[in-house]
This record gives sequence, C-alpha cells and structure tokens, in this order.
Amino acid sequence: MANTLLNVNIDHIATIRNVRNTIFPDPVQAAFIAEQAGASGITVHLRENHRHINERDIKILRQTIQTNLNLEVAANEIMVNTACLLKPDYCCLVPENRIEITTEHGINLVTEYNKIDKLVNILHNNNIKVSLLIDPLIEQVEMAAKLNTDYIELNTSTYTTLSKHRNDEFYIELDNIKQAVSFATSLGLLINVGHGLNYHNITPIIKLNQIKVLHIGHSIISQAVIYGLEYAVKQMLQIIKIS
Repeated sequence: MANTLLNVNIDHIATIRNVRNTIFPDPVQAAFIAEQAGASGITVHLRENHRHINERDIKILRQTIQTNLNLEVAANEIMVNTACLLKPDYCCLVPENRIEITTEHGINLVTEYNKIDKLVNILHNNNIKVSLLIDPLIEQVEMAAKLNTDYIELNTSTYTTLSKHRNDEFYIELDNIKQAVSFATSLGLLINVGHGLNYHNITPIIKLNQIKVLHIGHSIISQAVIYGLEYAVKQMLQIIKIS
C-alpha cells in the first residue's frame, strides 16, 4: 500500500466559472467535496493574470479547508509578497509564462539561485513552508538542497507527454525521475510531483515509494465533469492505494 498523499488542484473549477464570468461552480465548494472524498490537501495556482483562481477564492479557502493549502505562485517578489498576505500552509514557486497553457518547465535553480534564495527566505520569515518546482535533473536537486527548501516538486510534464506512447524516450525520462528521487532522498529532501499526471500514467510514479504528495488537477476535474468530483477523487485515491 502506498503512503503517498493526494493534493487536488481545483484551478479548473475556477476556469469553468470564469469562462462565463459568473459565480459558479465555486472552487471553495469543490475543495470541500475533495476533502470529504479523502484528499489530503488542496492546491491552487494564483497566476499573475488571475485567469482562474483569484485572491477571493484563496482567502475563503484559507478560512474553510480542514487539511492544508498549497499555493503555487510565480517566482517573483510581487507574487511572493501576495502569498505572504494570503498565508497558505505551503507555497510552491514556479516559472510562469503568461501565454502558456500550463506550466511548461521547472525553475532553473542554477541560473536563478540568488533570486530564489531571496524568495525562499521571505516565505520562511513569514512561517510559510516552501516548495520549488524543478525538472528531474540531478543538478537542480542539488541546488534545491542548498537553498534550504522544505520540499521539491518534480515537474512530470515531459514524462506525462511521453507516457502516451511508452517508447524509449518515456523510459529514459522515467529513469531521470527515479534518479532525481533517489538523490533528493539521500539529501533529506521531501519530494512532491505534479503536472499532467492522470489515471493512466500515475502508477509508475507511485511505485517510486519516496513520493510524499501528488499534485493532480486537470485529470481529476475532467473525470468529475462526467462522474462527479467525489467519485473522481476516490477513484484516484484507489489507484494510489493499490499501486
């Protein structure tokens, strides 16, 4: 039985709401349902253009959820200061491109070390635990450890894209993740993973065993459109349990 936890990303509940500029569906209600179905936490990404989750959502989530709130924000001082005002349990710093469909890659900690070091210190000084989204590369893991981050989140977007065909490139990327997980564990880092994970490609990741939290959103919300959110969360938890 896996000990890996599930955080449900509810951004796309807000996406549906915002398409019609209305007040429903409400991501706060979705968070409640996800928690009741067994999710260990709620993840949201406050983008600079507020295209899905907004600050109103986060303020109410902060007051109402019973598990923990993981807030993803762009790795810049403006968004980090916003995070400090909103007071999530965890803040995950990510690279952000305003025209991207979803996050495309991890932070390059080798080239951005000094900037990220400053942001990590700001969050820690506000009693917020920090995670850094990085690609599954040894040099990135090594730099994360030097930055004294609480967690790393390995970016699985390349893995999930390649998982559709399971060719040689897929297994090379899976091996990259395995090596990154092993190295991070040896350095004492706690490891989360996310981006593009779904009901069909998640099992090899769960079997790595050292993963602390899976951050999954789009696939669960997509499944919820057809079968309901409670069912979608419980179905993912069942896969995690038996993997």
